[in-house]
Amino acid sequence: MSRGRTARALLAGGIVLPVILAVSGTGVGAGGTHSSERLLAAQPHLSPETIGYGAREVARLKGDRIASRQDRERKILAFVREGKPQQAFDEYERLTSVAGREDHTLLREVGIGFILPLRNDMRVQVRGAAYTALKEQNTPDTVPYLEDGLSDESGLVRALVAEGLGKLEAGRRSARFRQAVKDQAALVRVAVLKGLGRSGDRAVIPLVERSLSDEQAIVRVAAAGALVTLGQAGHWSSLEKAASAHNRLERRAALRMLGELRDPRALPILKGALRDPQPSIRGAAVAALGDLGLPEAVPALIGILAEGVTGVRSVAAVSLGKIGSDESETALRKALRDPNPGVRAAAVSAWLHLGHPYKEVDGTVRGLVQDQNPGVRSSAARALSKGRGAEVVNALSLLLSDPVPRPRIAATRALGRVGGREVIPLLKQALRDSDSAVQATAGGALARILRWSSNSAT
Repeated sequence: MSRGRTARALLAGGIVLPVILAVSGTGVGAGGTHSSERLLAAQPHLSPETIGYGAREVARLKGDRIASRQDRERKILAFVREGKPQQAFDEYERLTSVAGREDHTLLREVGIGFILPLRNDMRVQVRGAAYTALKEQNTPDTVPYLEDGLSDESGLVRALVAEGLGKLEAGRRSARFRQAVKDQAALVRVAVLKGLGRSGDRAVIPLVERSLSDEQAIVRVAAAGALVTLGQAGHWSSLEKAASAHNRLERRAALRMLGELRDPRALPILKGALRDPQPSIRGAAVAALGDLGLPEAVPALIGILAEGVTGVRSVAAVSLGKIGSDESETALRKALRDPNPGVRAAAVSAWLHLGHPYKEVDGTVRGLVQDQNPGVRSSAARALSKGRGAEVVNALSLLLSDPVPRPRIAATRALGRVGGREVIPLLKQALRDSDSAVQATAGGALARILRWSSNSAT
């Protein structure tokens, strides 16, 4: 991880966010690199004096001795720059208790302040949560921070980061992103190749073609898929061949790629793979049929719902929700009463995705959130991310008090997707969570929700 990099300002949805210089070990003072001009341009309600206030001066402002709102803003920003998000949040709460309203611009600052330092955490799951929170901002100004993740020691974190960069136009143009096509982890190379294919830039074709001879079959499949996306139709035959390869990982990767390409020619190949003896292959084919989105696949997917392997049946429920039809809804209504909680959670996700009201799955959800298995409770939270409305928010709020971090993380992320300003109090509550990954997720959810908000009361 690059710790000596000059700090840059992070723009999230039009708001420049101050960098936590503690990440690079740099102090904040006269020689700091914080860009007050850019921050001021994005935040006209903050004066140059507020933006440029040094941490040492702010440290002298104690409690009631802070006489003005401007002083409190200075102190909040200084705490964020120093990588002290809890102190920044405490000061923010004091400021808003006096003002009687939220300050959305400052709250965005505080939210991002909970993310950036955790990119350097010793725990891989915490770093993953931090980079996921950045990735979900879906703004080009996160690119420099995501790029740092390409140096993470964990291949899984690097793959997550590469996927995020690959979904942003600015990320796909990144030199570091393109260099990661040579990463030692195959999953990272796959993510980069998919991003390059998504770019539509035919100039990258020679770069992608080099990966056709990669030692890992899943990378070769990703390269072929990227080339098809870039207009090199001749590589379709390579994917067809890979879909029947002896190597199980290659078959699975090829089937998923056929679905992602959304070409109707894939339908008979995918339906044929539903008879594969390997559950993982059948699951890949079922997921790909959902991505393909053709109604002709519905009868086959309904048949899979009767299969004995729970994981495959759960994927079938999700795929039926993606396609949607009267037949799909009949099958999903039955799946809501399935004896297996994983299948029920998948059916809830599909049902809400189809736009049905929460009240139609309320009983099922209540059972899932009370399940003894934290994995089931997490699945319930993820399923609820497909819904909308106060009832969905209320159900997710129950999971914020779960005794295990995993469901709390899932519920916090879901709140960032389903809610508007009405969930701000719940996400602020999650900033106080004892688990760092929950805090980072809450910070990201707040920043995402407030991205387009004006600085006004909730």
